[in-house]
Amino acid sequence: MYTARKKIQKDKGVEPSEIEETVAQALFDLENGNTELKSDLKDLYINTALQLDIVGNRKAVVIHVPYRLRKAFKKIHVRLVRELEKKFSGKDVVFVATRKIVRPPKKGSAVQRPRTRTLTAVHDGILEDVVYPAEIVGKRIRYRLDGAKVIKIYLDPKERNNTEYKLETFSAVYRKLCGKEVVFEYPVTETA
Repeated sequence: MYTARKKIQKDKGVEPSEIEETVAQALFDLENGNTELKSDLKDLYINTALQLDIVGNRKAVVIHVPYRLRKAFKKIHVRLVRELEKKFSGKDVVFVATRKIVRPPKKGSAVQRPRTRTLTAVHDGILEDVVYPAEIVGKRIRYRLDGAKVIKIYLDPKERNNTEYKLETFSAVYRKLCGKEVVFEYPVTETA
């Protein structure tokens, strides 16, 4: 029997949480009810989902998808997020690929760690996933006198209409996932 349980794949013996069941059910309903998304959603599933509280009584649902399926999710990202935000009424939906950080190899070892498994590469990948469909056009790191570090991310102004209301959500989700303070802005264009 094909059910919503097929839309979530966890490790052996781990039961999905309530929010994960809700997201899996929503994906299952979209696949069965929405004709334009049916063929695209057929082979897609999620790993985990969590709900975050954001400033100003808002909530976000962060959905982790397998790294291998991230391109398929990005293909239908805009439509899927729109439909899921309707279902979750008032909650922002963010898709993030599940990535793994591998510790640096020991001294004298011949094993090399892939560049994509480094902490920096994983954090950059998560940042790209969080702000999708907007693209990052600039990045500045500011060190304050008290030692605090603030990262300013400049997003592509073309996607301003789709992502402007979600900037606080992006900051909160990235802070939760990576522990870094990030400020999102759009670059100021000078007209001559």
